[in-house]
Amino acid sequence: MASYSKRLFNLFLGLTLYALGIVFAIQAHIGFAPWEVFHVGLSNTVGISIGTASILVGVVIGVMGILLGEKVGIGTILNMFLIGMILDLILILGIIPTASNFIVGVLMLILGLFTIALGSYFYIGSAFGAGPRDGLMIALTRITKLPIGVCRGSIELAAVIIGWKLGGMIGIGTVLAAFGIGFCVQLTFQLLNFDTTTIEHETLGQTMRLIRSRQS
Repeated sequence: MASYSKRLFNLFLGLTLYALGIVFAIQAHIGFAPWEVFHVGLSNTVGISIGTASILVGVVIGVMGILLGEKVGIGTILNMFLIGMILDLILILGIIPTASNFIVGVLMLILGLFTIALGSYFYIGSAFGAGPRDGLMIALTRITKLPIGVCRGSIELAAVIIGWKLGGMIGIGTVLAAFGIGFCVQLTFQLLNFDTTTIEHETLGQTMRLIRSRQS
């Protein structure tokens, strides 16, 4: 039970860190990070919050991951919804100030990217199922045999292009984030000796069966 509780704690910690990292990147104010270019472009086009746009995109990408053979777990579902909700909450509370100048903005962006990478480490490592975006990253890494940083960077670049077409704001921060996120993820995972392809994720069905067995 203690181990299971630790996994759940790591899951929620990872999702919170991921949302926090996104806010750092937004508040850096030097151009939205790749997925935020997409989310903001979608939110402006449809008339919804950035968090809601994140949730909708997560659901679509989650379906893509399933089609590519990724498992769906409670972590996958919570990732789809909680990151967007926490993101909106942090922005509403205004606890992360906007960068006062370009240098501070660059530092905030770098901090945000590494916070996202660390969040990915915790919630993927909890083995409750990777989030939709990371599930797609892992699936592409498995299928193409390319380094995880290359796959992550390619996905981020595609998000930038589509988001820009939808009217999302791009800037120097977007370029830095598009090419930097893959490096940050790969460096963080290497430093923590973490190989995503060795994680045996617990499916949603397995989690439900375990809960029922503990209740009986």
